[in-house]
Amino acid sequence: MDFKRVKDYFYWLYFQYLLITCSYVLEPWERSMFDTILVTVLAMVLYTAYVFIPIHVRLAFEFFSQMFGGQPESTI
Repeated sequence: MDFKRVKDYFYWLYFQYLLITCSYVLEPWERSMFDTILVTVLAMVLYTAYVFIPIHVRLAFEFFSQMFGGQPESTI
């Protein structure tokens, strides 16, 4: 594995991030604030997905299993 190629690839990904978000035109303090807010929002989205998606999947599974002839939990 060539570490220079990996380093160049990560540099390219970071450069793409700067271009897509247009944060290359920001001053350093503005870029750090933008990155902090972006990471905070992404962390909140991931946490919300981790907490609530399993509950919704379980409820949907129960709903569809009862809908298609499964036995209710009270009879098991």
